Amino acid sequence: MELTTIHVMRHGEVDNPDGVLYGRLPGFGLTELGHAMAERVAQYLIDEGADVTAIIASPLKRAQQSAAPTARAFDVPVQADVRLIEADSAFEGLPINANRALLLHPRYWHLYLNPLRPSWGESYADAASRMSAAVSSALDKARGHEALVVSHQMPITALTRFVQGRMLAHSPLSRVCSLASVTSFHFSGSTLVGLDYSEPCKDMLAHAADMTPGASEAQLKR
Repeated sequence: MELTTIHVMRHGEVDNPDGVLYGRLPGFGLTELGHAMAERVAQYLIDEGADVTAIIASPLKRAQQSAAPTARAFDVPVQADVRLIEADSAFEGLPINANRALLLHPRYWHLYLNPLRPSWGESYADAASRMSAAVSSALDKARGHEALVVSHQMPITALTRFVQGRMLAHSPLSRVCSLASVTSFHFSGSTLVGLDYSEPCKDMLAHAADMTPGASEAQLKR
């Protein structure tokens, strides 16, 4: 049975000096460190002897930029897939990464009625469903080889928890999906047979200013 690996990468650090939750807002690209992270991931895949024949990324700028070094390294074009986009959120555009106390304002209390969905944005189930479909599409494109898929923290976490059979609802603080991390899904034919997680940029995380909650060595921007 043919073996295929789909590497799902989270984008690198984003240029976000105001600490906003940028979500699906256009125009948020990588910092210099973020570009270095993307280069590191490309080198990581080369060093691992990866056979990358397909590269698919969220249409958002930060994801496209994160995919670019690997595309150059393997001479493979970057394709866009809207199913890999960041999760929708009612807090989009607010500087909550700079001041989390904003979340305590009474005007937002109605958004917390169902944190298991969650009620403030796209449901975990919907994110897992579209990510699963995007990975299936990448699997078809890279049969017998490997693909790089670039997405965002919450959708990657929802997908990972889904395939592990874990409860989709979770605290953002528990997400194991650091900047420029790579979650690799291994398939035999169309059957998932393995899952690995790696942080090629682990040593860079402590220098990152723009962070979202999760398990990493870097601190939240304050």
